[in-house]
Amino acid sequence: MFAPDSLFDMAQTRHADLFAGCERAWEALPRLAEFVAAQLQPGIQGEISPQATIGDKVQIGTGTVVEAGAMITGPAIVGANCLIRHNAYLRENVIIGDDCLVGNACELKHCVLFNECEVPHFNYVGDSILGYRAHLGAGVVLSNVKVTPGAIRIENLDTDLEKLGALIGDRAEIGCNSVLNPGSVIGRDCLVYPNTPWRGVLPAGHLVKSRPGLEIVERSADS
Repeated sequence: MFAPDSLFDMAQTRHADLFAGCERAWEALPRLAEFVAAQLQPGIQGEISPQATIGDKVQIGTGTVVEAGAMITGPAIVGANCLIRHNAYLRENVIIGDDCLVGNACELKHCVLFNECEVPHFNYVGDSILGYRAHLGAGVVLSNVKVTPGAIRIENLDTDLEKLGALIGDRAEIGCNSVLNPGSVIGRDCLVYPNTPWRGVLPAGHLVKSRPGLEIVERSADS
């Protein structure tokens, strides 16, 4: 399930060539900087607030709106008809597809978003790939660095990468305040409940239920 076309619909990105020859989807990430540099055509065709900050190596497509307070340092390629909301922070080597949403206080670096992807509130997306119509709930963090040193492994495979966030398949939904640990793989059409600390591989079409226990007691007069 690690092949790019097992996770992502390649018709839902203008940048399918990034994945050419990749046996596993994460192999696209080490070539991302070179790919962006080759494909980038700096220029703004969308609507940019005067209070937004846009770097020199940024391409923004037709119909895209960048709100006040947003910062896109680049290199970055942002597709058509996207909404980059107030205080979003897009760092180096970011590709955003068409009709995407990047919301308030979200930080993106070294990542790829396929078309109609939503990263709407207080999210961190680093060294990750999000598929067509993938959605992150508020506060979701895609952690990209291990606490211990060394390359990140996915199941029994060594990725040779010391920074690797998550691969999130098409139409997957990640619930609010969940944390996906480095090297997480979420298959197509999966649902992860809110407040879930996830590690590992979730096959397509599965559901992760996080149900922490609650203690309910009668409230005393002095509490």
